[in-house]
Amino acid sequence: MRFDTKIAVLLRDDLELWQRLNATAFLASGVCSATPELVGDPYEDADGTAYLPMFGQPVLVFVGDGRTLSSAHGRALRRGLRMAVFTSDLFSTGNDRDNRAAVKAVSRDRLDLVGLALHGPKNGVDKILKGATLHP
Repeated sequence: MRFDTKIAVLLRDDLELWQRLNATAFLASGVCSATPELVGDPYEDADGTAYLPMFGQPVLVFVGDGRTLSSAHGRALRRGLRMAVFTSDLFSTGNDRDNRAAVKAVSRDRLDLVGLALHGPKNGVDKILKGATLHP
C-alpha cells in the first residue's frame, strides 16, 4: 500500500541506543496526538484478546548529524509543518511539566535538538529531511 503522506522521525546520529529509542517513542507520540486520524483500528488476536491500535502507516526513522537536524528543523518551520521536538535536556527530566519547561527556557535557534518528528505530504517531508539517511 502506498501513502501520500509520511511519518518521519529524525534523530541525531551521536545518541546512545537507549536515547534513540526513548526519543523515538516520545516523538512518535507527538505526531499521534496532533493527528489522531493516523491511528488505525484496534488489534485482536485469534483468541479475542484486544490490543491497542497503532499508526495505520509506517513510521520511518532517519539519522543525521546536528547540522542536518538543525536544517530540517528550519525547513519544517519555513514550510509551516508542525513537528515534535526532543532536546538533549529532556534526557535529564522526569515528567512532562519539566520537559515543556526545558524547551520553553531556550530560544528556537538555540535548542540542542536531538530529534524531531513530523507528518506531512510525502514529497514535502522528503525535502525537509534532505541530507538524512534511514536509520540502520
